[in-house]
Amino acid sequence: MPGIRSTGLFALGGIALAALLTVIGHLEVNDDLSPWALTISDFAVSDRGGVIDVAMVVLALATVALLYGLRRTGPPRAAELLLGTWAAGLLLAAVVPTNEPGTAMTTAAYLHRYASVVAFLALPVGGWLLARRPDLAPAARTLRALVLLSLALAAAMIWSAYPGDRVLIGLAERLLILAEVAVLATVAVIQARTSAVGRGAAFTPVRGASAGALPR
Repeated sequence: MPGIRSTGLFALGGIALAALLTVIGHLEVNDDLSPWALTISDFAVSDRGGVIDVAMVVLALATVALLYGLRRTGPPRAAELLLGTWAAGLLLAAVVPTNEPGTAMTTAAYLHRYASVVAFLALPVGGWLLARRPDLAPAARTLRALVLLSLALAAAMIWSAYPGDRVLIGLAERLLILAEVAVLATVAVIQARTSAVGRGAAFTPVRGASAGALPR
């Protein structure tokens, strides 16, 4: 299936670039910002239009590449819709900033928050559904394990945001993002591997088929 290997490799490259940009974004911010107590969005708003915002856009584009590959291996399904929701949520969160730490929430900040929440919830549900696809069967167990980890970390983040008085919310969010990005990376790796196998299988003759077609 030509093109699927390319989408998998493109997605892996995008994921790696997004991770690198996020690390750079953390190194460039004010030293007063704590990654344990503040979210990535708090870091991004301190450098509006900086590398963290770019990283979110790059990750969304990597997801679009995965969606293209998934579309070529089967009809659209609910999992693909949820991955599209994740990508859209990332793009919206990148474009619409949250509020500065310690200031009152604005309409834009609420929009940013709920776009992020929808994205964080859509990806693990989509990952669980992706584990049912025959073309992703080799990674089904890994995908389900990452999804369960993501949901546990999402629960920890929700607890921290409300009754937990934001204790270690930054750590919980970063671990959650790592788990969810690992879902995307797993799908990308499988796309790259199975495409190569698929091209080889396409040229493998089936014994008996051609012989049966010959006139006796």
